[in-house]
Amino acid sequence: MKANRRHFMQALGTSSAGLAIGTAALTSAPEIAQAKGNDGQLLLVGDNIAVANTQYGKVRGYVLRGIHHFLGMPYGADTSGANRFMPPRKPTAWSGVYPALFYGNSAPQNMDNRYANQYASFRDHWNYGDVSEDCLRINVFTPGINDGKKRPVLFWIHGGGFTAGNAIEQDGYGGENFARLGNAVVCSINHRLGPLGFCNLAGVGGEKFAASGNVGMMDIVASLEWVRDNIANFGGDPGNVTIMGQSGGGAKVCILTAMPSAKGLFHKAVVLSGASRKSGEKDFSEKLGAAVVKEAGLSPTQLDKLQAMPWKEFYAFATKAQQAVAREAGPGGGMMRGFSPVVDGTILPQHPYDPIGAPTAANVPMIISSVENEQSPSWLDSSLEAVTLDEVAEKVKLRAGFGAGFGDKAKDVVDSYAKAFPGKKPVEIWSLVSSNRQSVVALADVKSKQPAPVFVDWFTWQPPLFDSRARAFHCVDICFWLYNTDVMLTHTGGGPRPKALSTKMAGALLQFMKTGDPNGGGLPPWPKYSSAKGETMVLDDTCKVENDPDRDARKALPSLT
Repeated sequence: MKANRRHFMQALGTSSAGLAIGTAALTSAPEIAQAKGNDGQLLLVGDNIAVANTQYGKVRGYVLRGIHHFLGMPYGADTSGANRFMPPRKPTAWSGVYPALFYGNSAPQNMDNRYANQYASFRDHWNYGDVSEDCLRINVFTPGINDGKKRPVLFWIHGGGFTAGNAIEQDGYGGENFARLGNAVVCSINHRLGPLGFCNLAGVGGEKFAASGNVGMMDIVASLEWVRDNIANFGGDPGNVTIMGQSGGGAKVCILTAMPSAKGLFHKAVVLSGASRKSGEKDFSEKLGAAVVKEAGLSPTQLDKLQAMPWKEFYAFATKAQQAVAREAGPGGGMMRGFSPVVDGTILPQHPYDPIGAPTAANVPMIISSVENEQSPSWLDSSLEAVTLDEVAEKVKLRAGFGAGFGDKAKDVVDSYAKAFPGKKPVEIWSLVSSNRQSVVALADVKSKQPAPVFVDWFTWQPPLFDSRARAFHCVDICFWLYNTDVMLTHTGGGPRPKALSTKMAGALLQFMKTGDPNGGGLPPWPKYSSAKGETMVLDDTCKVENDPDRDARKALPSLT
């Protein structure tokens, strides 16, 4: 597969629409002048430009519009062969200068029909290139290098559950604009996914494979160790790191706060549409690992053959095993019923926030965020705009959003939401039910019992796309936080309206990174969350705080287990 260079070319041209349509909104004239060159040159690249030191050797990036880009730097060794299922190992040091000019390989994952849905490919503007087990790579965006400054560091963790994604799968993940806006450093990573990151072979392979169910998370810890040891050379402060992830990335943030090996490597946490109190169960995880070995026709003494076979061959065995185990287990469980991190008692001693918060999380301030329409059923099918409430009740019996449906309680749930939100159309009630905030509130309730504050928001901004049927969909908020609304045009439409909200959200995030409190960044006063009031910042064209805005509606939802 040829590397996808579409993102890079857009970064140089059309992707910088925000700069073209209003430079004052993105940067000041002096900041643009940093990329001075001759006659307003925007891209600087050459032998003696953007060269920085790492503990493994020198790296060369480039400067684009005053921001240094270092892409695809190794933070770990190749994970194939004997390293498969093993904890990450340090990369081999290199001589000369490593070319950090393009993104690293995506972790192995199912790439079949990745672009088959043209609507989804258009909206999310996927960026996927080479796929390889040599995927432990980190990207850094920074205003300055080797300058002795201690800028706050934002560490971005991609979504895709635990099975898909990469550090720059959407244009809106890019760190250039946020780094410029806040004089901050932005990092993003690739790490092992799916059965190569979370196949628990400890039950069949013994001590040698004790870590195999969590090596994908251990990769992230290794990348945070790289930040600790190297980010000062890139103008960042290793003592002020904020981890932030969306969807599966948000779940990874929750899990990291419960990992003893990650303690002290970060200092604040932001969870976007990924509120997760639990991780995978040991018994299920080991059962799935044993099923993979059986599907491959191997015995417990032949696990070296699992390590030696091509990753696609292993992946096929693992997928068949996972499907069989899932059928046997029945509905429910979400992404924790597949290849996912596991509470093994050592690497992950407990569920992150069930029944109580992990002690390693006690002093980590947290923002917990979600969007109003994580699922927008009608965005591709306008006929669903005419659905009735009775039809909605039928539709959410078996399936609601990313999880199982509500069964016999479906009608009560739909009626409860319709009563609480009388101005919403049935299709919008369907979306609200499928996108409910139950997991957000459950996580916030547990986290609020710890000393560090927690702040909760609800993103309700509606993009004017697909005849306004897109609604506040899963992923739309990312580019607002990262100040990329004029980069991710297929999510926002671009222009001053989304930029105005993005300015406030990015400002609040910067304040949170600096102080552990988002106040003072441009949003209205944002109180910390309490279970009694459920204080929630509603993010829209006009932002405001409401006390638990959907509490009455949620009363009909089945209890979380």
